[in-house]
Amino acid sequence: MNYFLQVLQNYATFSGRARRSEYWYFQLYNFIISVIVALFALAVGFSGGGVIFIVIYLIYLIYQLAILIPTLAVLVRRLHDVGKSGWFFFVSFIPFVGVIWLIVLLVTEGEPFENKYGLNPKAVDVDPELEY
Repeated sequence: MNYFLQVLQNYATFSGRARRSEYWYFQLYNFIISVIVALFALAVGFSGGGVIFIVIYLIYLIYQLAILIPTLAVLVRRLHDVGKSGWFFFVSFIPFVGVIWLIVLLVTEGEPFENKYGLNPKAVDVDPELEY
């Protein structure tokens, strides 16, 4: 849950780098929250709660709109971690090949050294006092 909150704290930060775990845990928690709210809305809708269904659905839409910018920001930071510009996101609009290539980039380990987008986030998290 820390990764989800960390991404929300960096709401519109498109600079820097994001680790794979930060990106994928954020996506996981976002998916879980979306599914729970959608299923709850469907359950209320099937039980005949018309006004309540509309209210829950509006809350769901507001959540999706609110989470759009952090989702794009963490995606751009993840692409920065593998040494690509955030503009590489638009490759995903190429049918089939673009989406597959973007997924490959998102699961690839980040560059182990400092790149033009910043320090390696894994290196920043390592405590120099520890001996390995």
